[in-house]
Amino acid sequence: MYPDLDSQPFPPETTASAPRTPEQILHEVFGYEQFRPLQGDIVHEVVNGGDALVLMPTGGGKSLCYQVPALARPGTAIVISPLIALMQDQVAALRELGVRAAFLNSTMDYEQARDTEYALLNGDIDLLYCAPERLIQPRTLDLMHQAPLALFAIDEAHCVSQWGHDFRSDYLSLGMLAEAFPGVPRIALTATADERTRKEIAERLSLTDARHFISGFDRPNIQYRITPKINANKQLLDFIKAEHQDDCGIVYCMSRNKVESTARLLADRGYTALPYHAGLSAEQRAENQERFLREDGVIIVATIAFGMGIDKPDVRFVAHLDLPKSLEAYYQETGRAGRDGKASTAWLVYGLQDVIKLRQMLEGSAGSDHFKRLERQKLDAMLGLCEVTGCRRQVLLSYFGDHLEQPCGNCDTCLNPPETWDGTVAVQKALSCVYRTGQRFGVNYIIDVLRGSENERVIQSGHNQLSTYGIGTDLSANAWKSVFRQLVAKGYLRADPEGYGSLQLTEHCRPLLKGEKVIELRKDPAPPKSAGGKASSRRSGQSIRDQITDQAGWEALRACRKELADRQGVPPYVIFHDTTLFDMLEKRPRTLEELGEVSGVGAAKLDKYGEFFLQTINELDSSC
Repeated sequence: MYPDLDSQPFPPETTASAPRTPEQILHEVFGYEQFRPLQGDIVHEVVNGGDALVLMPTGGGKSLCYQVPALARPGTAIVISPLIALMQDQVAALRELGVRAAFLNSTMDYEQARDTEYALLNGDIDLLYCAPERLIQPRTLDLMHQAPLALFAIDEAHCVSQWGHDFRSDYLSLGMLAEAFPGVPRIALTATADERTRKEIAERLSLTDARHFISGFDRPNIQYRITPKINANKQLLDFIKAEHQDDCGIVYCMSRNKVESTARLLADRGYTALPYHAGLSAEQRAENQERFLREDGVIIVATIAFGMGIDKPDVRFVAHLDLPKSLEAYYQETGRAGRDGKASTAWLVYGLQDVIKLRQMLEGSAGSDHFKRLERQKLDAMLGLCEVTGCRRQVLLSYFGDHLEQPCGNCDTCLNPPETWDGTVAVQKALSCVYRTGQRFGVNYIIDVLRGSENERVIQSGHNQLSTYGIGTDLSANAWKSVFRQLVAKGYLRADPEGYGSLQLTEHCRPLLKGEKVIELRKDPAPPKSAGGKASSRRSGQSIRDQITDQAGWEALRACRKELADRQGVPPYVIFHDTTLFDMLEKRPRTLEELGEVSGVGAAKLDKYGEFFLQTINELDSSC
């Protein structure tokens, strides 16, 4: 058992008050030797009083781009964050580093909020996190005018985009910061923004004159895999069992009911699976998220309401059981895997009904024609990624204006290139059957007609007398589903906008029906054998677990971290990331000085936890 650890509302500064360079802060506070690419340029721009718009992939180190300047500049940095859980996690992590961090949000009572406001006015806070709706209140703005401010950091800046997947109306008011606080530098950060969204962010936040820093979008440690939906539940279970049996992961579903049923399915199979959706009480959502952050091997099954800003570094897989609405949403959600840079998987199953449902939802929405046109383009881009025969990563990066010269070698289409076939004749049969049955039926019925089914519905309708009846016996039902899925994805067929699920021809299909155009279709790959999954998922690099040779030592360090985390009331990764523990295990430091050279061990954590981990390491060595 370890002795009590101090836990103060506003940790005292652990170093001298003399000005420090950004590089000194990076090493002494955060425990890193050097900045990642672009980080240093961004930090120095803001430290010197400049504005910045930062686009950096999830796990790329965006937070340091404002946290280091916050400690290098006099005054308090105000961080605008969209989610209470996110700001609380970041404040907890900063306090563990000895940084005087706090938040203002609706979870605080009057006394707590007042104490935080006094601390701000007295200069006792380095970083203060608050939600945009809190910031724009007259009382809060008046408080800001009375306090010495170092900078404004606008996190998750894509929330300002009215056409984005995470739009927050309160973000629209943040453009006033430029006029209200003209001498205070501002930095806006996001991981998800194409060129049009970047322009919108700059305009709405009055950052058109700011320097733009655009890092590459590539997350090479994530393996992207998309496969046709046959039996989604079985496919998910096979995927997790074969490749991520004991791993932490996120499963995204479109509806609350599907979230609940999928969580029950996984729990019944022995997994620790917890639901997360807007229909749960705030207390239940908070409890489930807390368990996900603090426990090992927890799987969260969620709607898209979950995940923004989740800092958990060891999420090994993100699975989608339904098709995301856009590449922005897909990139944002899959980006929650592998924040530690280790091998992870982004796995998606999708089918024709996903496409039909999303198109119906889009056409039935109350949005303007302009909105619907943009959303159609986004959905078409998402479908293009699903049906592409080349490298998925190249398609994904190209959408965001980034380019990969060579195929990545770490997506399913690179590892197992799909076959294509001349589908012209099959497509003509499919389109003709849709037309001759009156464009009033769904895909399963049309396939029954094509394959010459003798079921009662086909016979009673008289469609067994059509010229297209029985002309499709050369293909299986699943093969025909693939044909129809690709026809809808490519815009040759559309779902009935009234919502009845019937398929209808579009103008684009005329050249195909007239024989003026040929069409190549992709063959759906055979389901992978379970034995081969593990190897393919690790092509991007070994996980930390695969590299460990001293399992007993690894478990001892994790146990030490877990006890300290429980005592502090924080997730284990807030104490140290897995990568830091692995470095300890490899280097076996014997002194505090040697421990201070381990990546991720800053001065405050060395002082607070160093002796505990040295004791654990010494006990390991003495037992050998």
